[in-house]
Amino acid sequence: MYAQIPDPPFMALIDDDDHSAYLLTRMLAAHDAPAIRHFASGAAGEEALAAILASPGVTWPGLVLIDLKAHSGANLEFVVRNHAMLRQKGIPLAVMSAPIDQAGRQALHDAGAANVFFRQAELVAYRHEAAAIVSFWARHQCLDAVGM
Repeated sequence: MYAQIPDPPFMALIDDDDHSAYLLTRMLAAHDAPAIRHFASGAAGEEALAAILASPGVTWPGLVLIDLKAHSGANLEFVVRNHAMLRQKGIPLAVMSAPIDQAGRQALHDAGAANVFFRQAELVAYRHEAAAIVSFWARHQCLDAVGM
C-alpha cells in the first residue's frame, strides 16, 4: 500500500500579460518560490480558483498574486469580487501594480488585499520585489501542513 502524496504547494498568478507573467514566474523561481500556476485573465483565474477551492483533497494555493493590466481598476475590481472567498479559506491575496500613491495602496488594502507589490523597471529593484513576494508567501504558510 502506498501513501497518497498531496499536491505540492503553489502560487496562483493571475496576469493578463503573458510576457510579464513569464518574466515574473522566472524571477520568483530564482528566489525559491513554489510552483506557479498562471491564469491568463481575471475571469480564468476566478473560474480556476472556484474549482480548486470546491474540490476536496486538492491543494489550495498558498498565495494568489494578481497583476491585471486590462484597465487601471482591474486589480481593485478583482480584489473586491474575490477577497471574501479567499479570506474564508485563509489564502492571502496580493496585488502586483504599477507604483501607486498611498491612497491607491490603501484602497487595495481596504478592498481586501493582504499586500501590494510594485512592478519595477530596474532589474535590481525587480529582483528585490520578487524576493519580497516569496518572503511574503513563506511567512503566510500553514505550519501544520507539513507531514499531512
